[in-house]
Amino acid sequence: MDSFLEDYKEAPAVVVGGKRRRRSPATQAVLQPLLHLPFLPPQPVSSNEYKLNFKKSKEACLSYIQDALLQKQWKRAAEFLTCYVESLEKDYSREHIGPSEMIWRIGTEILWHHSQSRMKEFNCFMEQMKTLGVKRYLKVCLEHVFHLLCNGQIDEAYQNLSLAESWRFGEQTAIQDKEIKLIQAYRGLLDYCSWSKQKKILLEHGEDGFADLAVEQEMHGYFRKAAVNLKEIIKIPGVWDVFVKCYVDILHDIVPSHELMIDFNTMLQKSKKRKKRQLGLEVIFAALDYAGWKENAKAWSCLARQVKQIVISEKHLDWIKQEWNSRKDWWPDFHFSRYLAKRNWQENKSLSYEKALVAGILLGKDCKYFKYVSHQGCKTRVKRFRMLKKFVTRHNPVYLRISGPPDSSVQP
Repeated sequence: MDSFLEDYKEAPAVVVGGKRRRRSPATQAVLQPLLHLPFLPPQPVSSNEYKLNFKKSKEACLSYIQDALLQKQWKRAAEFLTCYVESLEKDYSREHIGPSEMIWRIGTEILWHHSQSRMKEFNCFMEQMKTLGVKRYLKVCLEHVFHLLCNGQIDEAYQNLSLAESWRFGEQTAIQDKEIKLIQAYRGLLDYCSWSKQKKILLEHGEDGFADLAVEQEMHGYFRKAAVNLKEIIKIPGVWDVFVKCYVDILHDIVPSHELMIDFNTMLQKSKKRKKRQLGLEVIFAALDYAGWKENAKAWSCLARQVKQIVISEKHLDWIKQEWNSRKDWWPDFHFSRYLAKRNWQENKSLSYEKALVAGILLGKDCKYFKYVSHQGCKTRVKRFRMLKKFVTRHNPVYLRISGPPDSSVQP
């Protein structure tokens, strides 16, 4: 904070808490221009009077700081804060005045907004604040990390998180357990970012076998570290959305059949970005490749809902086509046989409805699974099955576009 203020050649005295003291050149450098601070004039006072006067001086100075902050006068606020800190350091009373969280909060706000603020000053200030007291150590560390991340200093942020995670101070370690968990979560998040970056490099430069091996080993190292931290953090009750998404995205790449894939699909479908929604379709298709998901009604419902939306809008049919091309040779027997249609109808009619909708769109109205389920549903005069039959019949041309050769009519 000191470096933004211009130096003065002279170092006049300042009255602090009723006593006149000569400023050092370093102190004078940060008080420019000379401030008319609300300190009391020098006069003979008793010990109690001195304490009272000093208290009034501090309160008045804080009032000046508050006024400067409200008016967004960051330079002036910095000058008053510097003088306030100096007054604490030059308190010649016998009573020890401990550093306040107020200094940390105000100083951070000023450094964040000051036009001449640099990372060097901010880092120095935060390191000083970490030594103020163990009760705030981890909170200060987190704020320091956030500022580093906002300025693109990922490696420095990771280093600070690692140091904070290894911090121990008697009983304070247990008291600040929540802060420790949050620090672990953000370290896992940065490991996830590194894993994602390495994965991208691997995909872009896959032709170099030697480079691939090194990158792949490094990528899996980041995955393991991220998975350990993120897996633990999401066990704790709370709002951990960003960490859950990262953990599930790791899982999708390594364990596509994990039970969290349904939640991942749901999160992706809520996104306004096309790439996210397309990934959601990929996630649910991949999960249903596994036998353990064959009769998961919720998974089939997710797939049926998304496929139906695409068919109605007639946009992004290429998404379905892309997923279906690699499955059309084995999914019919794996999921849509007449035997499975009978069994699903007997055991879970809701499941059979969702599967029949998907089967009718992917394989057309003549699909064995769809024909059996829709026929049974119409026999029992269940309205939703009659509507299902009409929907698939009306959109049967979509099946031809999905199952046929590349077609320029398929919307991107």
